[in-house]
Amino acid sequence: MSEHSPHTGDGSSLADDLEMILARTLPLWEEMRGGRLFLTGGSGFFGCWLLESFIHANRFLKLGAEVVVLSRDPSSFRRRAPHLASAGCVTMLQGDLIRFNPPDGAFTHIIHAASELSVTRPQEALGLIETTLQGTRRVLDLARERGARKLLFTSSGAVYGPMAPGRKHLGEDDPVSALPLEPRSAYAEAKRLAELVCALYGQEHGMEIKIARGFAFLGPHLSLDSHLAAAGFLRSALRGEPIIIQGDGRTVRSYLYGADLAVWLWTILFKGVPGRPYNVGSDAPVTIADLAAAHVAVAAAPLEIRILGQVRPDVPPDVYVPDISRARSELGLDVFTPLAEGIRKSLLNGRAAGEGCNA
Repeated sequence: MSEHSPHTGDGSSLADDLEMILARTLPLWEEMRGGRLFLTGGSGFFGCWLLESFIHANRFLKLGAEVVVLSRDPSSFRRRAPHLASAGCVTMLQGDLIRFNPPDGAFTHIIHAASELSVTRPQEALGLIETTLQGTRRVLDLARERGARKLLFTSSGAVYGPMAPGRKHLGEDDPVSALPLEPRSAYAEAKRLAELVCALYGQEHGMEIKIARGFAFLGPHLSLDSHLAAAGFLRSALRGEPIIIQGDGRTVRSYLYGADLAVWLWTILFKGVPGRPYNVGSDAPVTIADLAAAHVAVAAAPLEIRILGQVRPDVPPDVYVPDISRARSELGLDVFTPLAEGIRKSLLNGRAAGEGCNA
């Protein structure tokens, strides 16, 4: 997190998480033996967890596999996470999704996890859509040209649009609720179009393209500078500062821990049905106010919680929670790390990495 690498020296660190990931994915790795993976978005939250678990599995199982990681700024990533960027099986490739020189050689697997942030200004929205679609097409072309057998595209639960009042969960086959004329919908529309491009490309070229729709997450590698609630609450808990909730606290989310996320993504890549999207997240709802209270309870510190928004009874709370029954029934996936345990692990890792009052 921040400019620090996750601590991996004892049982209160990521070491236990990596063992858990390997244990739950152990039968799946054989197809990666001698393989070569191309990964976009390797320096982000998804990418770091994928790299952590790839390096661990590769070393423990002696797979002889390699990964090429596309990064806009490899030198910055090396400073932030030297144990990932400098691992022997990792090759850093400088470039962005639109302008990168494809590396030589074949690839057996590709994970396209790069993603632009949501925006609100029309000019930024146009750029986001263009980058998402052109970048996805470039990655798909690379997969076809280099003979990749399987490709995973990390999409987002944002593709469903705003959740209709009264609904509890969002399912993969549920109708979307789009707001196509608003700039803030650009991220959702870009992801939705990219999914369609992936599906069409897979049908045309016979490639196994898997789609993972991510929801909300927490854990090591989540940037403390993020605007996301989980990041802000963790930052406040580490620094002993008041936890600030800008809204009324009734917003409902659910959070999957990073190690669980890695298990889900590898399982979907290796076992998921091509062209069949899978929601990725927890189905255990929690209000933002309760999430803040959970951070205070786990931190065991007298932290103040300030809720700045006023409750409007005529406005229903915003709900964004996935239905994960498809992943459960088809792939045997589940929420393996309870929310409180995920917060505890995040706090322990943050303190070990030097985050806190002096960070």
